[in-house]
Amino acid sequence: MTRIRISLGSALASLILCLTALPSGWIANANAAEDYLSPSAPINLTIPTLKVATSIIKLGLDDKGALQVPKTENIAGWYIGSPTPGEIGPTIIVAHVDMNGKFGVFYNLKKMKPGDVIRVARADKKVVTYKVTSTSIFQKAKFPTQKIYGNIDHAGLRLITCGGKFNKKIGHYDSNVVVFAEAI
Repeated sequence: MTRIRISLGSALASLILCLTALPSGWIANANAAEDYLSPSAPINLTIPTLKVATSIIKLGLDDKGALQVPKTENIAGWYIGSPTPGEIGPTIIVAHVDMNGKFGVFYNLKKMKPGDVIRVARADKKVVTYKVTSTSIFQKAKFPTQKIYGNIDHAGLRLITCGGKFNKKIGHYDSNVVVFAEAI
């Protein structure tokens, strides 16, 4: 039997935001530290402090074995090789910082601070709430793959976008911004 715990949070404003942002019949914060959810794909991401609300598409690996990225700047993507939100392990969600002169969904991702809240709605109408534990910038040449994608003993989340300096010659940034978060 799966137990559902609804977390009211520390402030009435966050409760109101949570409840007004969800369609009727959806469950706010569908997991607690001791409860993990069965698989269900993520479909929506909200980050109240950044005023981000976006749909999530499914992403795999490209022909070279690299993680695919969304084709537009205004949507996020979930790596289907990672756990779904609320399962044990790191759920991986990526989005662009910018694209073709337009701000991307994760344009302000580097501004996230410990304690910030992230909500991920799942196809089964449950919403997993995460708390940011840290935000880091890693040079792509020294990307800590195991730290980002490796196994963990709790339901975690990694939000990833580009960052650092933009190299006009190759058309890419030299680093990645990664937000680490834990389900609450």
